[in-house]
Amino acid sequence: MQKIVRTYLIIIIGFVSFTTVAQDTIRQSAVDSLYREDQIYIGVTYNIPLNLPPGSNARGLSGGFQFGFVRDMPINKKRNIAVSIGAGLAFDQFGQNLFIGETLNNETIFRVLDQNVDFTQNRFSMAIVEAPLEFRWRTSTPSDYKFWRVYAGFRVGYAYWYKSTFKQSGNKVNQSKIPEFDPLRLSATLSFGYNTFNFFASYSINPFFKNAVTDTGDSVDFRTLKVGLMFYLL
Repeated sequence: MQKIVRTYLIIIIGFVSFTTVAQDTIRQSAVDSLYREDQIYIGVTYNIPLNLPPGSNARGLSGGFQFGFVRDMPINKKRNIAVSIGAGLAFDQFGQNLFIGETLNNETIFRVLDQNVDFTQNRFSMAIVEAPLEFRWRTSTPSDYKFWRVYAGFRVGYAYWYKSTFKQSGNKVNQSKIPEFDPLRLSATLSFGYNTFNFFASYSINPFFKNAVTDTGDSVDFRTLKVGLMFYLL
């Protein structure tokens, strides 16, 4: 995943650099007093697992990649305050030592792996289709395409695919049917920065699993904080 994220980041930076130069070159002569900041967004994040059961912690790389499109709707005369709505996809994985498996009776197992368990990989992955809704403030003008921005928002998503993967020498467990998993994903988001490159953060409002407990009776209130970079392309 680390190599994949690194490759995505190199591609994004190269594409963004080309796009930024093209925008600065072409748009100098065009001024639109009724402009909107309709944008394609591309983001790379580091995912921090939160509220894991006692004894569990992050293990390995946790990362994510997201992209989509938002429609900008200014709500004031200066057009520097707006709301936006859009659609996109997000791919996330979380490395930790919380094992998710299944008994012979098809009941889900949530078990914290202690230091005596030797494994090479234990992660939870998912793909989400989501709809971002944002309240936007920026310092843009009809002729200025480099500006400061603060976007605060909310995302509603649906995880159409998910999988828990565990690997150790001579053993591999893939769990893709978890009744406790909640595919409805709700998150609060914040992005701020200047021009194309922006800081991004997202906090999952609802836990990944409903009514889930470990084999020792501890609640599994697994959530995440995602932090990273967001690139906006006009």
